[in-house]
Amino acid sequence: MTSGRRQISLEQWVIHPFDQWEKQWMVLAAGSFKEAHYNAMTVAWGSFGVMWGKPFAMVVVRPTRYTFAFLEKHQDFTLGIFAESYRPALQLLGSKSGRAGNKIAETGLTPVASLHVAAPGFAEAALTVECRKMYRQDMDPAGFIDPAIEKNYAQHDYHRMYFGEILAVTERMEGKKKI
Repeated sequence: MTSGRRQISLEQWVIHPFDQWEKQWMVLAAGSFKEAHYNAMTVAWGSFGVMWGKPFAMVVVRPTRYTFAFLEKHQDFTLGIFAESYRPALQLLGSKSGRAGNKIAETGLTPVASLHVAAPGFAEAALTVECRKMYRQDMDPAGFIDPAIEKNYAQHDYHRMYFGEILAVTERMEGKKKI
């Protein structure tokens, strides 16, 4: 157990995915906490489910994002779920690049070690989902059945999808805020 966090079983984990992804967003972190070499970004598109008999989180990241290189180099990632009061920090993580400076420090969020993965979580996260990559695939526009999807890719910078097996979900113990 990391300081101030408690692991919860996947059977007890309750999430409202439509609200979580679309309205509240999450923080995707990849890299190595131990080596102090990681990055994080806000994500609003993805899913949770079961694939190949394993619980998973699926995230999508454009190759132009700084976090993309960390996802490619490392075998795992985390998703942090935050209370609404952290919206300004999440907006900053989604609008600035880690290439240009330490945007994580600017948010005031505190990176912490995860239980099972090298990628950091954040002390302020109400929930942290730890994932080990098990599949990745570039989106192919030839597969878009709904032509409206293409409007999301004016620059033809199609996302790469990452499926991560969920290894653990932890919740913040002290100072819990409703999410």
